[in-house]
Amino acid sequence: MFRRILSGALIVILVVGIILVVYGFITVRRSFPQVNGEIHLAGLNAPVEIYRDRFGIPHIYASTAHDLFFAQGYVHAQDRFWQMDFWRHIGSGRLSEMFGESQLETDQFLRTLGWARIAQQEFAAMTPAEQAILLAYADGVNAYLADHKGSALSLEYAILKLLAPDYSPEAWQPYQSLSWAKVMAWDLGEGQLSYEIELAELLEFLTAEQVDEIVPPYPSDHPGIVPGYSISPVSSSQPQNLQLLADLSPAFRELAARVDGVNSLLGSEVDSLREGIGSNNWVISGARTDTGLPLLANDMHLGVQMPSIWYEVDLHCQPKSDSCPYEVTGYSFAGVPGVIVGHNARVAWGFTNVGPDVIDLYIEKINPDNPNQYEVNGQWVDMEIVKETIQVAGGEPYELMVRHTRHGPIISGVYGPLKRFDEQSELDLAKEYAIAMRWTALEPTRIISAILGYNTAQNWQEFRQAAVNFAVPSQNTVYADVDGNIGYQTPGNIPIRNPDHSGRLPVPGWTDEYEWQGYIPFNELPYTFNPEAGYIATANNAVVEPDYPYPISYYWAAGFR
Repeated sequence: MFRRILSGALIVILVVGIILVVYGFITVRRSFPQVNGEIHLAGLNAPVEIYRDRFGIPHIYASTAHDLFFAQGYVHAQDRFWQMDFWRHIGSGRLSEMFGESQLETDQFLRTLGWARIAQQEFAAMTPAEQAILLAYADGVNAYLADHKGSALSLEYAILKLLAPDYSPEAWQPYQSLSWAKVMAWDLGEGQLSYEIELAELLEFLTAEQVDEIVPPYPSDHPGIVPGYSISPVSSSQPQNLQLLADLSPAFRELAARVDGVNSLLGSEVDSLREGIGSNNWVISGARTDTGLPLLANDMHLGVQMPSIWYEVDLHCQPKSDSCPYEVTGYSFAGVPGVIVGHNARVAWGFTNVGPDVIDLYIEKINPDNPNQYEVNGQWVDMEIVKETIQVAGGEPYELMVRHTRHGPIISGVYGPLKRFDEQSELDLAKEYAIAMRWTALEPTRIISAILGYNTAQNWQEFRQAAVNFAVPSQNTVYADVDGNIGYQTPGNIPIRNPDHSGRLPVPGWTDEYEWQGYIPFNELPYTFNPEAGYIATANNAVVEPDYPYPISYYWAAGFR
């Protein structure tokens, strides 16, 4: 009897196990993309052909630009929609909708930065042709969403149901393709912010001279990228502010924790100026190759993610025309139309991170009688108030009031009274302070115009014209073309500061003493075309080698990589 019971139990366990295996196999397979046969979709102007090579890389052929980017949106969604959905929730500060209260603090910080608001402004300011491309791309993504739900869309949604049973992906919006550029700008540029916070924290215990010993300048005998330029001397500190910074050390510790929280989402707890993460590229003139044609190589070893941050794709207009000028292959971001880095039929390009200092922290004096006012040149000025509602899976919505100064959003709590500073200062100061952040990525830019310009450039002049719009994140851009030319360009909005403002430490925001004086004009940014050496190499090291008038950064990847 016992043996029969045991045998029956084993059979039941075996059957249940087989059912679970089969169910798991079917569930996993449901989310696999269709790569053979025909798919009939509304919204296309004409047939589109997509060939997947043996590596699974899609090669897309379309007769109109609309259909080309519609198809790119579709294949991105086929292969990477969970990644796209997760990324857009980072870009919009909406992670709590997916993962509940555990992500509320991160959402509060991301909503305060306001990447999605800036992206919407950028879309509204685009040319009709650029808007049409983003709309076509979004239509392609949404065509895939229309026919795929739950685990058929991506396996992760079957698991997410356990955390957020009511969550269902919404339609893709064009501005969400732009918000990811803000996330990448953060990922590639927040190192300067982290250094500014760390130095401010050190001043609680060390003198400015001791801090300078700990973080020395870039060695003068280490390589620069562009010949003919020298590194500008950079003022290291503002001694009159050191006690204020020491008193605000709790605020800086709070900010450091918030920054680390975002970085952990992006897999970049270690920034590109320290170890492990970074990028290299080089280009060699045809005068130094056997073929007489240039060679260009690029290695962008960003933070490890699964799936990869990059998505290889091949885009072709058939036939190529003024209205459909794309014939380009390379690496894209899932969620963004076009190719970020790669080559077309005539030019190739590659990126490494410049790492300019484009973020400044400003200490604002807050009106003790009105927390929505701050001081500007002796007068209380109203802040701009933006109300945000954060939806929380499994919880109640959270209301957030984001306060904006002339420098940008207030990213800290209010601190005061700071007795040590007030006692040692001759200034008549308010008793409450907060920290605002100015960052070039929190201003509308034209990044899609730059990407599409790179994709269609036919020569160095057209390529540089596209680079004008590559405002942030600033990249060391190397170039080669089929005529044998090579080049390098630093693009980006890089602020011009007053001589006594290094950008290394937070500064008072209540006067005009530390205001930016505009951006380095594009034609004065470092560049070279067909240099005498016959090659160009970059590895996040100093761009310029006391002729260059504008400081770009104090921190570079030191050494010879």
